Amino acid sequence: MATLCLVVRTAAELVAEARAKFVQEFGEEPQLAACAPGRVNLIGEHTDYNEGYVLPMALPMLTVVVGKPNSGHDAHIITLNKDADKPWRVDLNLQTELVSGQPRWANYVKGVIHHYRASPVPGFNAVITSSVPLGGGLSSSASLEVAFYSFLQQIKPDDGVKVSKAVACQQAEHSHAGVPCGIMDQFVAVLGEKGHALLIDCRSLEAKPVPLLDKNLVILITNSNVKHSLTGSEYPTRRRQCEQAAAILGKNSLREATMKELEDAKGRLDEVAYKRAWHVIEEIQRTEQAAEALKRAEYKEVGKLMVESHNSLRDLYEVSCPELDELVSAALEVDGVFGMTLLQADAVDRTIRHIQEQYSGNATFYVTTPSEGARVLSLSS
Repeated sequence: MATLCLVVRTAAELVAEARAKFVQEFGEEPQLAACAPGRVNLIGEHTDYNEGYVLPMALPMLTVVVGKPNSGHDAHIITLNKDADKPWRVDLNLQTELVSGQPRWANYVKGVIHHYRASPVPGFNAVITSSVPLGGGLSSSASLEVAFYSFLQQIKPDDGVKVSKAVACQQAEHSHAGVPCGIMDQFVAVLGEKGHALLIDCRSLEAKPVPLLDKNLVILITNSNVKHSLTGSEYPTRRRQCEQAAAILGKNSLREATMKELEDAKGRLDEVAYKRAWHVIEEIQRTEQAAEALKRAEYKEVGKLMVESHNSLRDLYEVSCPELDELVSAALEVDGVFGMTLLQADAVDRTIRHIQEQYSGNATFYVTTPSEGARVLSLSS
């Protein structure tokens, strides 16, 4: 397995890398360190901003921030992520320079500072590094936002309310990155639990841990290494289509709608809005069903629901791509694969080999289990 899957750098390795850069740039040792994970969503796609259910889990892939306060009102921030747009260092006046701009990676940081719940933030120096791949669908942006918020909590503590922290990081992405995302990514980055997925109710903001402790079960993440992301105008367009459908149905959100109500209103909806709502309403139901099936260790049922989810995303929500369809098709041909990401531990090697044989691109693979959420890290050697 080790020869086929990428090895994820540990928190200690990331801290050491960021610490060395901090000393090089600022001539002193950092005092503080924090991290937050990326995530994979098992099922429940595009339901979070429709106030539905999602079922994500936190990953061992992390964004790490190290640093210390300085004596002024400025922030000096460096990223070691070479995939980020340049420049890799920004110098901000914390009282006047928190508007969005270039480089784009800094907008996530500016947004977190702007929405931090114990303002004003004092001056600081910081270095960021990460093992969460950009554009890989593992929520590198939320990982960065939550890691940075966790770092700021050590400089100037807030009230420590975790759900409010997740909401502040979501607001940062809305206001400064321009992406009207739902709450899922930030929520699981804050509240992730080791050995568990989280069934998150995106209306009440309550979460129930769903055990994923079976040693014969693993999560295989396959990165197509093709940059297809629902950004720019597409994400806001999907969200707007859902809001329009809910309004026509007389609902505050599609969470409140049923398939019967959608069918009854079909003549008042255009075809696109109808398809978007169809996906969301059934996806919310599938997510609840998948959580219950996981609790009962009915993995074939979970896999069936995952396949239905992918097909719905492809045909109704229209957010898949040929490469992803190809990967899903190849994975499902292997015995021991329940769904694209859920499989028996002894099926990992043959699944990866089969995908490599069938996939026209160059995929990379991670085998993982659920990890914990954001936390403070030690700087001791």
